[in-house]
Amino acid sequence: MTRSFALKLLSALLVFGAWEIAGRIPVSYAFPTFFDSMSALFRMAFDGSLFVAYAETLKPLVLGVAISAFIGIALGLWIGLSSWFDWLFSPIFVVMQAAPLAALIPLLVMAYGIGLTSKVFVVCIMAMPVIVLNTAGAVRNTPQNLKAMSHSFLATDRDVLLKVIIPAASPLIFSGLRLGVSAGFIGAILSELKITPTGVGDIITFSRSIADYPSMYAAIFSIILLAVLFLNLLEKIEITLFEGNVRGYASD
Repeated sequence: MTRSFALKLLSALLVFGAWEIAGRIPVSYAFPTFFDSMSALFRMAFDGSLFVAYAETLKPLVLGVAISAFIGIALGLWIGLSSWFDWLFSPIFVVMQAAPLAALIPLLVMAYGIGLTSKVFVVCIMAMPVIVLNTAGAVRNTPQNLKAMSHSFLATDRDVLLKVIIPAASPLIFSGLRLGVSAGFIGAILSELKITPTGVGDIITFSRSIADYPSMYAAIFSIILLAVLFLNLLEKIEITLFEGNVRGYASD
């Protein structure tokens, strides 16, 4: 067992232990114990309702994150390479990141209805700004001596971009992707709670309405668990693609 894994396991045990104690005190009648919530989670998994819910939730999430990653990294590279595009586009994404999303959802519903399109837009609004800004910052802060050395060896601008700038900026780009995925999860669930109660958002809303708090907390826990798995997958992909250029993580 590595030190990193042991620390993560210890952290999880501390959180779950505190959750169980808080539920047994209890801090609130609406706060179940950890074991009650896990019992509800396994029940929903075995009867299939949890997987049916995620089949709905993952549609806008996957589409929104994929669109945000593709367009966000491309725009981030463009902004980082051009001061003119930086001046033109950066303020837009700073405003998007600071804007209260809940206030924008009614406008999206008016424009695109209550279907999949609105939910994908919510995910993109949440995920894209952080991806764009992180990518632009990473490209902008690529060491100038690396680019100068490449040009001295007659490298073309395309070679410098693909072989110097992107590999050097990859840690911050993937940090942006991880933050974007986290924000995308928030956007997907928020869209289900605010637009139409479908997927995991429907489980949360319905469980709260009938005071089935273990099921509500189980659904929330499943979201966090899936987000952690996604983030760890991105970390593994980064290590595989850019081995030798990963600067480490706080958990290592």
